Amino acid sequence: MKPPPFVYHRPATVEQAARLLADLGDDAKVIAGGQSLVPLLNFRLAAPAHLVDVNHLGLDEVTVTGGALDVGATVRTARLIDDPAVAGAAPLLAEGAGWVAHPVIRNRGTVCGSLAHADPAAELPAVLALVGGEVQAVAWRAGRLASRRVAAADLYAGPLQTTLDADELVVAARFPALPARTGWAVEELARRHGDYAMAGVALTVTVDGEGAPVAARAAYLSCAPTPLVVDLGPADGATLRERVAAALDPTDDIHATAAYRRHLAAVLTERAYDRALARARSATPDPTPEVPP
Repeated sequence: MKPPPFVYHRPATVEQAARLLADLGDDAKVIAGGQSLVPLLNFRLAAPAHLVDVNHLGLDEVTVTGGALDVGATVRTARLIDDPAVAGAAPLLAEGAGWVAHPVIRNRGTVCGSLAHADPAAELPAVLALVGGEVQAVAWRAGRLASRRVAAADLYAGPLQTTLDADELVVAARFPALPARTGWAVEELARRHGDYAMAGVALTVTVDGEGAPVAARAAYLSCAPTPLVVDLGPADGATLRERVAAALDPTDDIHATAAYRRHLAAVLTERAYDRALARARSATPDPTPEVPP
């Protein structure tokens, strides 16, 4: 399969990229890692007249600032697993990255590209939504470079749809650090390792000084048109299952029925809750992400 014809652009600065996107409008698509866009091009499911390559804008930094992890637009997913700064500041993000597809895809695919692609079966949008993160987007407005931050809660409009304008470029994402005494876990199940999950959950549990759970939140993937965040509260197994069943309204598709997906989400929630609670109760939680085999 070959993509349809397009004009390739390689801007050297963020300003140049923003100007290009403003001039080209809906005829342009941004390309970084290409792990989502290139298959769409090859199958002729997308046919932009212009591709704007953002790999040369100096947006490949990972920094810890003010209790949050900032990830530049061209940081590859694989780096989240290997970078000690990520494991220390955002272990939930590191663990979620380990579930993304296969190593060759993680080596090329970008974090911000996944967030902007808005696939409801993707892990990184769910993590961003769960921790209350945000993306920073820029655009060329009234002869100058304008920037705004969009919270995850306001970012996703539907499957493969965001609230960003067509000419806006995501230049960074921010993942706030977890609260004190908070454990984390990611669980999912796919038909084959590396495939999109039939259901998945990223979850956090916060405990008090005695180790009793006081709060729990979860974000579900492959269970709704956008990442779905649910406040689970402190709960035992039966209560967890009830709350998951009440919160989720998945649909049937070729991979699973709605009933099976709801049941699977409940089972994965229990597993994630137990692991997250154990981490929260540990005096020195192990920040090493659990990468699936």
